[in-house]
Amino acid sequence: MIYTVTFNPSLDYVLQLEELQMGRVNRAEKEQLTVGGKGLNVSLVLGNLGVDSVAMGFVGGFVGDEIARQLQNTGCRTDFIRLARGVSRINVKLHTGQETEINGAGPDIEPVALQALQHKLDRLQTGDVLVLAGSIPRSLPDDIYQTVMARLQQRGVDFVVDATGRLLGETLRYRPFLIKPNHHELAEIAGRPLDDDRQRIAFARQLQKQGARNVLVSMAGDGALLCAEDGAVYKLPAPQGKVVNSVGAGDSMVAGFLAGWQCSGDCRQAFCWGVAAGSASAFSPGLATRSQVEALREGLRVERL
Repeated sequence: MIYTVTFNPSLDYVLQLEELQMGRVNRAEKEQLTVGGKGLNVSLVLGNLGVDSVAMGFVGGFVGDEIARQLQNTGCRTDFIRLARGVSRINVKLHTGQETEINGAGPDIEPVALQALQHKLDRLQTGDVLVLAGSIPRSLPDDIYQTVMARLQQRGVDFVVDATGRLLGETLRYRPFLIKPNHHELAEIAGRPLDDDRQRIAFARQLQKQGARNVLVSMAGDGALLCAEDGAVYKLPAPQGKVVNSVGAGDSMVAGFLAGWQCSGDCRQAFCWGVAAGSASAFSPGLATRSQVEALREGLRVERL
């Protein structure tokens, strides 16, 4: 079973308007209210691709109720910790020809709630996959990813980490099955520019030496690279299409990779699924559907470097 953890889920209030005039009343042309959070996006896309998962994390108040309701209406399985106090956050996404985000802080997570989540995670066993994605709320310790992974390390759980900077680097000792930095995040971890495929592959291999088993690097319009556990390196160009909304594209790539891996057990095939799913989400106002992913996947030709 695949489990996703979102420490700070949200409702995303997406507003589309021609332009934003500061200090004036602005009226939206379109609006949409959807669940948000990297782990939740992974679960939703997995569901769209026919792969079961359980979405976990913390929810609070009426916003938390709506997050759970929307997920359950899609058929997504949930196992949330409900907070005794506080309200889950609402993020505002403004689309005006460019994307502007105003993200809420979210509720405080008390130690008793964190302990409850850890007890739930203790049920995971060999063959299960745990996806840890996104930032850590201010009320949780900075090393919460490491704490979770250390607790489960001896259980044979495969970890997937989608995080940035030091947060990602500190997890490598636990040998995550997959990490997915984008090319900007990869350079941030390296502490220097990585301007071409050769430099990116060289540094991705350094991350493998530190513990990462598979390193998937998304590069926006330049496609994606995969340094696989068996030593192979693959590249895919970005599929042709108009980018409508980049929110959730990286999460969709993670979901697509996991779906492809579950179906085939082959990194090359999983890579194709990942790139197709990430692009399908970028090309549509919502998260990728199976038909969109399959249509893009048919045209992909993987290059082995």
